[in-house]
Amino acid sequence: MVFLRAACFLLILFMPVAYGIEEVALDLKEDIKVLREVDTASKTSYLFEETLTKHFDKSPIESAHLFGYYRAAFEESIDSDDSDFGYGFSSMSAGIDGEFKDGKTHYEMRFRFNPKHDCSFLQYLPSNMYIANTSIPHHTVVVGHTRTPTGYEGGKSLTTIPLYARSQISRTFGDVRKVGARIKGKYDYIEYDLGGYSSDVYFTSFFPGTEFAGWATVKPFAALDKDKWGVLKLGGGVTSGERHGDYFVSGAYAGYEREKFFADFEWAKADGYNSSRGFSNNKAEGFYTTVGYKITPKLQLVARYDQFKPDLNKSTIKREYSAGVNYFIKGQALKLILNYIFCENNTSKDSHRILLGTQILL
Repeated sequence: MVFLRAACFLLILFMPVAYGIEEVALDLKEDIKVLREVDTASKTSYLFEETLTKHFDKSPIESAHLFGYYRAAFEESIDSDDSDFGYGFSSMSAGIDGEFKDGKTHYEMRFRFNPKHDCSFLQYLPSNMYIANTSIPHHTVVVGHTRTPTGYEGGKSLTTIPLYARSQISRTFGDVRKVGARIKGKYDYIEYDLGGYSSDVYFTSFFPGTEFAGWATVKPFAALDKDKWGVLKLGGGVTSGERHGDYFVSGAYAGYEREKFFADFEWAKADGYNSSRGFSNNKAEGFYTTVGYKITPKLQLVARYDQFKPDLNKSTIKREYSAGVNYFIKGQALKLILNYIFCENNTSKDSHRILLGTQILL
């Protein structure tokens, strides 16, 4: 199985060979030019996007961009009695995305190759698999297998979160992709994401139930000069559905960003949930707050307080105190991550974790 996973990853990563050796040969000067241009930490970017993009003349498809993700870390975990050192992947994937000739339709097919212990390789293999259209002004209609907007951070790409791991509420209630249709609206003062999905996770069953997931964010300072006043976002949403039972997750978010500084706060409560960790009928609640500051355009300091109650019928409280450093060699396309996490649990041993991670987006 390890050999199969590695073979599939290499096959997709080196698919440019199919375009012809001459067309895929990398020009060193062009690559250096592209590397200089990739220097943003606010969105996902790729090191060799121009070089690995093919444009077609006689086809309904305008372009096809081949890409690869690699995100992994060395981790040292220490509790009062023992320590453990290891190396693990949080994301190892490859795929293709691009545009159609109409200029309003785009697509993505992405495959994951890092292992997941509670499902098979083929079940976990499909990641983003969708087609999207922007014919409606200010809106994008998406159909396929995509990450649902269950929470603010839970619905974001792993490549843009400020710490190596998501918060406890995000990785428990959200961080999951499902098959469905959604509409995303974007205006100056408000953004929203509303969709209906199958409640199946990782293709383990065929349409076991339905799910609605919706999130909206308002930007009250949108008309003001963001360099002077910054950007304030206030949001909230719900996810509700049925799978082995009913579940309902609600949440609220507040975030502020100005120049080199940002701060996030998010709260969520669940009466059952259906996420990447599977279905649970537990009542759970938690919140986190994160602050960050860029000392230089490439060096960022981050800190987080994270509290979670996994079962409101019990007294267990899990707290995580995190501090981190991000070094953006080339924006999110190439960065180094150093995190320290102190895990405090009122019903079990406390522990410490140190992670040294790398993120590479080709």
